[in-house]
Amino acid sequence: MKPPRIDAHQHFWFYQPQAYPWIGAGMELLACDRTPGQLQPLLDAEGLGQSIAVQARAGREETGFLLELARGNRRIAGVVGWEDLASPHLAANVERWGRDKLVGFRHQLQDEADVGGCVDAPAFNAGVAWLQRQGMVYDVLVYARQMAEVQAFCARHDRHWLVLDHLGKPALTEFGRGDTAFEGWQRQLRALAALPHVACKLSGLVTEADWQRGLRQKDFDNISLCLDTALEAFGPQRLMFGSDWPVCLLAASYAKVAGVVREWAATRLSAAEQELLWGATAARCYGLA
Repeated sequence: MKPPRIDAHQHFWFYQPQAYPWIGAGMELLACDRTPGQLQPLLDAEGLGQSIAVQARAGREETGFLLELARGNRRIAGVVGWEDLASPHLAANVERWGRDKLVGFRHQLQDEADVGGCVDAPAFNAGVAWLQRQGMVYDVLVYARQMAEVQAFCARHDRHWLVLDHLGKPALTEFGRGDTAFEGWQRQLRALAALPHVACKLSGLVTEADWQRGLRQKDFDNISLCLDTALEAFGPQRLMFGSDWPVCLLAASYAKVAGVVREWAATRLSAAEQELLWGATAARCYGLA
């Protein structure tokens, strides 16, 4: 049986300005509907069979929207939705969604003014602990400058997989300026990778560079440096490819994003390890059939 080939991180939306306030000036490319019909030819061109749709806005309506798309489309393997994880009604709320394609949840920790306070809150921790007992993944979304604030939280929740999105969003625009940005991110990434229940998505890097200027060779060199660091820290068994489509389009095409990772992997990973990267690890962590 051939291993699955999965894009482990992408988004869909029917665009409404009030629902996606993070799509701001200079991001007009994203201010339109983004649907499965647009993504699927891109998957096909890269030999990918399925994807995992990840929430792009806070609110329970986001989970319902993504599940409705997923249940009508076999190419959407799973949904990482949104839920109020601190709610005393969390269990009942999640059970109402059903478990056929709901594989995990994410909260936009990167937007919190006090990330440490959020992840230390007893109700939030109780919610994440409950998710893990149900075999559901929690996706960790933080900037590099916030990674230290989630170390203890990630160590605490070790009963199921946690998945770090976008390699912790390293500040590529600051790389090379005395190496402070790279070394700080590298140190925090290694600390998270030391936790065996944390996996990492190779995703979202092109938009951490200076994409408004246009990507240059130095940017791709920095991306390769990040990929090498992730491989050294996590090993090939805990890495998975994600496109971050359509957000990636601000900086590069789907083909370019996939091509950068494919060319990097071809010189670092065995054939079996590449199968892990391109789908088998995502299937294992998210419990996909």
